[in-house]
Amino acid sequence: MISKRKNSRREAAAGFLWRFGERICAQGTAFVISVLLARILEPSVYGTVALVTVFTAILQVFVDSGMGNALIQKKNADSLDFSSVFYFNIAACLILYAVMFAAAPLISAFYGMPELTSIVRVISLILIISGVKNVQQAYVSRHLLFRKFFFATLGGTIGSGIIGICMAYRGFGVWSLVAQHLINTAVDTLILWLTVPWRPERIFSVQRLRKLFSYGWKLLASSLLDTGYNSLRSLLIGKMYTSADLAYYNRGQQLPSLIVTNINTSIDSVLFPAMSREQDDRGRVRNMTRRAIQTSTYIMAPLMIGLAVCSETLVRLVLTEKWLPCVPFLAIYCIAFMFYPVHTANLNAIKAMGRSDLFLKLEIAKKTISVLVILITVRISVMAMAWSVLALSIVGQIINSMPNRKLLRYGYEDQLMDILPGIALALFMGFCIRPLPGLGLGDTATLALQILLGAAVYLAGSAVLRLEAFRYLISAVKAFRSREQ
Repeated sequence: MISKRKNSRREAAAGFLWRFGERICAQGTAFVISVLLARILEPSVYGTVALVTVFTAILQVFVDSGMGNALIQKKNADSLDFSSVFYFNIAACLILYAVMFAAAPLISAFYGMPELTSIVRVISLILIISGVKNVQQAYVSRHLLFRKFFFATLGGTIGSGIIGICMAYRGFGVWSLVAQHLINTAVDTLILWLTVPWRPERIFSVQRLRKLFSYGWKLLASSLLDTGYNSLRSLLIGKMYTSADLAYYNRGQQLPSLIVTNINTSIDSVLFPAMSREQDDRGRVRNMTRRAIQTSTYIMAPLMIGLAVCSETLVRLVLTEKWLPCVPFLAIYCIAFMFYPVHTANLNAIKAMGRSDLFLKLEIAKKTISVLVILITVRISVMAMAWSVLALSIVGQIINSMPNRKLLRYGYEDQLMDILPGIALALFMGFCIRPLPGLGLGDTATLALQILLGAAVYLAGSAVLRLEAFRYLISAVKAFRSREQ
């Protein structure tokens, strides 16, 4: 039993490091590509694509959630389960694409932009491609084969980025972004299909689908609520304000989201299957939840605080001054995203324990409050909507932690005590680097100095204070290196 647990820990740690490495490389590449595209294209072009992705993001939930998570959570999932879900996904995605194809003129009329019809019909092809990829992703996650994600994601990001940049330089405008989205998903799917050993068999079971759906539909409904809620802001801003306003708002969200996605996706994709394996041992799930919250917040806090402090310098240097209106949104989202590891770990624990019913109830409660706040703040200003994200993030993490007070005996007060050391040290780091722009060194030198000093202060403080998360990460990296050698 002890040997099994050690192997489970090693697999989870190695999986996290591979997944984290994949997100860092892929998203780092994506960031460079997005910077080049932002320098070429006008903000209004990004606003146009954001209007379309509001709808595709909602439909993407049908592809990515529910059944895939059910395959990961089920203790004895076999080829019949995987094959049944695969064929079901393909059929569902074809129907969803038909819906988007037919609805394209209505979406175009809603925004008063005739050019959206063809854009919607082309970019919605992502739904069909994702339907092919979804079960492969579930297989990789269930078996902790995260090295496969590394090469698939990086290949898709680089290939699509090169084509998107070339098209932007040649004056294709919004179509360069559409092509980038499509090719990224297509290449990612192709590489996974070639490298993952699983293939669908000619078998299908409605009974198996029903059992998986009894668990997965609650997660699907929860994801629909979450994605619909997140998309609601963009939909309303695009309708009531300008495309440029939407572009600045989305860009301010995307920069910190780039970092958060790296860490949160790494944690989420590894933690859920690892917890599902230990679902019968609540003590183990509690320890894994605590470790995830503590370690990921330790990583997230300095990155978010540092980005918020350096936001104006970074935007002016990297994106040029035409994007400076996004700076206030960027800073607000940095603080809101800093607490996302608390959301992720708590929700993964609830899912792993098989309580998708609680998961859905939490989402309904949070989204009811959030929609009311959005409908109030949208009539005030775009900035008011951004501030509401921060307030709702705090409320959300409290709500998400409530079930685990009883399920795991790990309440929000205990979680705060685990994350406060890292956040306090990150705030001190931010205080140290905040005055540096006053030295008049220029944007490049100032940003470099802020990064170096910030990293030195945070790491030195971690060593001096002997923070638990710092020591755990050092030991995890050493264990990973010795295993890979």
